[in-house]
Amino acid sequence: MRILITGSNGLLGQKLVQQCLKRKINFLASSKGGNRNIDCPEENYRSLDICDVNNIDNVFDSFKPTHVIHTAAITNVDYCEENPEECEQVNILATQLLFEAAQKFKAHFQLLSTDFVFDGQKGNYEETDEPAPLSVYAKSKVDGENLLLKSTSDNWSIVRTIIVYGIGNNLSRSNIICWAKDVLTKGQEITIVDDQFRAPTWADDLAWACLRICELNEKGIFHISGPETMSIFDLVITVANHFNLPTDKVKSISSSQLNQAAKRPPKTGFNLMKSHDKLGYSPKTLEETLDFI
Repeated sequence: MRILITGSNGLLGQKLVQQCLKRKINFLASSKGGNRNIDCPEENYRSLDICDVNNIDNVFDSFKPTHVIHTAAITNVDYCEENPEECEQVNILATQLLFEAAQKFKAHFQLLSTDFVFDGQKGNYEETDEPAPLSVYAKSKVDGENLLLKSTSDNWSIVRTIIVYGIGNNLSRSNIICWAKDVLTKGQEITIVDDQFRAPTWADDLAWACLRICELNEKGIFHISGPETMSIFDLVITVANHFNLPTDKVKSISSSQLNQAAKRPPKTGFNLMKSHDKLGYSPKTLEETLDFI
């Protein structure tokens, strides 16, 4: 395998690099600008602007990947709501350019997607459930998925995931687990929604599943998340209890009180049966991973 990773400066990208290095898988890590991951060798890194077709062609021509894991995206939901054109450029048009390049090289194309493709009325979603996006971000991910679903090629996979957490190098954004631990360790108060339910996903487990799909050349949609669906409030309480931090600093708030630009699905969570049966996916619980945070 020769795996091209986009978004390699992000948390999932860094975990993919880590596991490729450990397992001696040939890879090329790429993000826009310089390499911010101190654990990624410079010889395994190329700057890549995923909106620049010439840049994409040059990288594909030189590396000749057999697999592409496309993690790069704008994932800030409210930012996407307020900047829909930029969201479309990065999350849809860039995906199309990369997918077209992958098809030229007969490379398996894997797209990272999200639980936000659903409206959150049902929960415990299966791969066959119909998307119903509530926001600009969510619709951009559905549109990205549809580029693959409606193509004549079947050499692709879609990995939907939920609240990815873990530690990385020089990340541009934190994640709710690390953020909650940091804020509570400083003795500060934290206000968190109690009416949104998610299945937090350890980035190491997600990276394992992404690579496993490539190894097995599996096709189609896979739901990859943590095994437990809980409220965001309970998630933060779990973090506080694990590190013996004061839970009285954790205050609850409803989604309607937040006045966020983008609407969120109230309850997601995934049915993981397909990923378990086809990939052998067996994710860790939140409690099992917190000592690694």
